Amino acid sequence: MNNLSLLDTAMKDPFESVFRGFLAPMRMAGKGDDLDIRIDVVEKDDAFKVHADLPGVKKEDINVRIDGNRVQIDAEARREKDVKEKGKLVRSERYYGTVSRVFTLSQEVDDAKAVAKYDNGVLSLDLPKKAGTASKKLAIQ
Repeated sequence: MNNLSLLDTAMKDPFESVFRGFLAPMRMAGKGDDLDIRIDVVEKDDAFKVHADLPGVKKEDINVRIDGNRVQIDAEARREKDVKEKGKLVRSERYYGTVSRVFTLSQEVDDAKAVAKYDNGVLSLDLPKKAGTASKKLAIQ
């Protein structure tokens, strides 16, 4: 086996290998390690179900505000001082800081009946729709 055959398996498509890193999604400096809130929103006939990933955040550091059809989630991940580990910190990739996520829904929420639960890093919101907020078509005179 010669050296060319070893390289050939790694470089089947030289164009792809040259541009693989160039076309890959980039993480901006200062932005990639920031805490962000990823959500799923499901609309049912009578309510919206929201699941938000907030790993590393304590329940008491989460605030949810509802204003009509606008929902805001604020959270803070705090950097814990680990006294067990002595020595020089060589690398730190765990995120900390505050984050806020605001989104609007297609219908107003009955905030008096809304329920929020937090378990294993996932915030679950049950947001019942407010009755009588259907749009009204005006007759043109």
